[in-house]
Amino acid sequence: MNSIDRQPLPVIALAMGDPAGISPELTARLLALDDIADTARLIVIGDRRILDKGATDAGLDLKVETTTAGRSASLDADGHVFVDLAHLDPAEVSLGEATLAGGRFATANFRHALELAMSQQVSAVCFTPFNKKAMRFAYPGYDDEIRFVCDVIGFKGKLREFNVLEKVWNARVTSHIPLSAVSAAITVDGIMAEIELTTRCLAEAGHADARIAVAGLNPHAGDGGSFGMEEIEIIEPAVALAKSKGFNVDGPFPADTVFLRAVKEGFHAVLTMYHDQGQIAMKLMGFDKGVTMIGGLAFPLCTPAHGTAYDIAGRGIADIGASREAILLAARMASRTRAAAG
Repeated sequence: MNSIDRQPLPVIALAMGDPAGISPELTARLLALDDIADTARLIVIGDRRILDKGATDAGLDLKVETTTAGRSASLDADGHVFVDLAHLDPAEVSLGEATLAGGRFATANFRHALELAMSQQVSAVCFTPFNKKAMRFAYPGYDDEIRFVCDVIGFKGKLREFNVLEKVWNARVTSHIPLSAVSAAITVDGIMAEIELTTRCLAEAGHADARIAVAGLNPHAGDGGSFGMEEIEIIEPAVALAKSKGFNVDGPFPADTVFLRAVKEGFHAVLTMYHDQGQIAMKLMGFDKGVTMIGGLAFPLCTPAHGTAYDIAGRGIADIGASREAILLAARMASRTRAAAG
């Protein structure tokens, strides 16, 4: 029996993110929240000196058990645990600056958290914000978190980022590609795959028979072909195929009103065609509460949807809302996945 089976609460690995931003402060604040302690056990990975600096910024006196990498027995103890990799001197941190040292710190933490998940010592992974520029300094092939995850754990399947708010999720057909390449990247099979994955992830989060609204690509969803044919030739056939397979999906709807429709009519998710088509709406609706969830893995992987906030690093004013929501979502999904597995 492994550590997950012995724990009444889901065990979540929390990787500290970029040390030059608000990640140290956010990590410290998460460790001090009573509702997090009531919902999950955190195994935090980083450098204790960096955590203590974050706690000082937040005005907290943290009392958390500290262990070192490889001492897995401590992971069975009650309460949160900090795994001290002792790999970054705070004197090397330049607040508000993306550096190689910061990238090495964050990539090492993330790698260790993923390894804990793959060895089933934790049932979910979360991380406080990374800085992609710093991550690329340390890992030149770092396009985004999905690429890194696939490289580290050897994953060959399909992963996708979801943006999550309490009232609605945002899924997308294409993600980190140029806008000029979006039209050519949209296919019936691609849309169908996103509908299937979105439905699965929503079910893991507790939304059975989830309703999905599909956005069009062009202004006014093409207006009958007046402003483009993608809706008629690709998106409408994909929606029809999904319906024929029993998915609760509708559209395509004009992108400028689809989120209003989703909230008003109770859709659980909006499937957009490209990155900013959904990101702009989601961040307007709840920047301080938004969560990014990477779906398709055997375990939930969640992070706050905002960035490293270099401009307020070290000031003790970081908003904990999105980080808290990320942990709570990961805990809910891990609990349901564990229950479904018996």
